[in-house]
Amino acid sequence: MTSNQVPPVTGDLPPDAPRGLMARFRNYFLTGLVVAGPVAITLYLTWWFVNWVDNLVRPFVPTAYRPETYLPFGLPGSGLIVAVIALTLLGFLTANLIGRTLVDLGERLLGRIPAVRAIYRGLKQVFETLFSGNGSSFRRVGLVEFPSPGMWSIVLISQAPSAELAASFPGEEEHISVFLPCAPNPTTGFFFYVPKSKIIEIEMSTEDAATLIMSAGVVQPGANDPKRAAALAGMANAARIANQASLQPATQPTPAKVE
Repeated sequence: MTSNQVPPVTGDLPPDAPRGLMARFRNYFLTGLVVAGPVAITLYLTWWFVNWVDNLVRPFVPTAYRPETYLPFGLPGSGLIVAVIALTLLGFLTANLIGRTLVDLGERLLGRIPAVRAIYRGLKQVFETLFSGNGSSFRRVGLVEFPSPGMWSIVLISQAPSAELAASFPGEEEHISVFLPCAPNPTTGFFFYVPKSKIIEIEMSTEDAATLIMSAGVVQPGANDPKRAAALAGMANAARIANQASLQPATQPTPAKVE
């Protein structure tokens, strides 16, 4: 009996090398995006804020005191430095008797204008509440059932209502005002009063709550730097494995012998 050697099977093999190249490219690109994205956005927002303050303050600075008058280029941040110094001097003067008298005089003048009076008083109360060292508004985070029972939303706890407003609520339970930020823009949301017993206060900072809302739950509180570094290392390891797999030769089938 003669034995004829069966030719090797030459079916369509998957394109291992191109697929490995694209996998490495994708993993390297995502790793670079994770590293450079937050840095680039932070630098861009910082640069935008500095330029915005410079353009706002520059018209009030005499030309003789501007850095670009003596330099062949503009000096970014000079307006921000002037604004910080001016606000600090304003606070120092306001703490004195003369400064306090001038501020009271200005407030009385604004209080005589009907349209401006309401705007000024409202903004003054907001700034005093947010930037006072002893205030507690928006420094506590809680959970409320919203928009329906069984669905919980993060809220920032504010102040209790005034006596006149509290008397208008039905029942005798104490109410408190909360602000519910919307995702991914936490500057918009809902403001409402809720019974104090309906709020579950949680141990979370307002910064973590804002990050959680802006990321729509992608970035969870407690995701510290070691975990992010481990995620980056995992992506790099996956790219290395894909690289090694693309370099390995394809396994050829063993020829069969028929007698």
